[in-house]
Amino acid sequence: MTTQTKSQTVKNIVLVHGAFADGSGYKGVYEALTKQGYRVTVVQNPLTSLADDVKATKLALDTVNGPAILAGHSWGGAVITQAGNHPNVAGLVYIAAFQPDNGESALTWFQSAPPAPENGVLPPDEKGIVYYDEEKYHAGFCGDLSKEEAAFMYASQGAFYGECFVTPISDAAWRNKPTYGIIATEDKSINPDIQRNMYKRSDTKVTEIKGSHAVYVSQPEKVAAVIAEAARELSA
Repeated sequence: MTTQTKSQTVKNIVLVHGAFADGSGYKGVYEALTKQGYRVTVVQNPLTSLADDVKATKLALDTVNGPAILAGHSWGGAVITQAGNHPNVAGLVYIAAFQPDNGESALTWFQSAPPAPENGVLPPDEKGIVYYDEEKYHAGFCGDLSKEEAAFMYASQGAFYGECFVTPISDAAWRNKPTYGIIATEDKSINPDIQRNMYKRSDTKVTEIKGSHAVYVSQPEKVAAVIAEAARELSA
């Protein structure tokens, strides 16, 4: 992680969702940040390929006026790793997210520790789409939400193509952008030790939050606080 001098106040936040979810899960984080005066953009990435998701994220970054914090959850961490080289990105925030290096994919890290029994990530189907076992979704993805909230998240998720998971990063932005990370200590989808190992390697500034993989939904104020802290620290 390297620190860069910024000539403007960072008031833009761009949020990238992960697999088995969509942008609506960021509502609480959005509300917490907009109340503090930040301009927040939520990317609806298509989940069809790393390149497509990076393109959608860069399009959002093109629209911000001035420097931005780029934050990603889960698979969104791989997306911001590649898209974070955009000139408008002042810093990165990984929310229980994959943080691959050059030549690594999200799958590289997903397979680096045994999955929790609650984990419901299924093999790709005949169309190459990866689904999360519906019966495991609540316990494995968002165990600290209500059954009703979990049901809505499952119903509103995007179709996640397995190609995303296996595509390697070619230019890891965390190598030259200030980087922050949130570890979800009760995560059953990405082992918290995987998160710790990734963030330790990259010298990421880490905050641990007690929450499920969907910590950004269950603990929006705490997640927003980390993003706001990054914005303040990176403002001139």
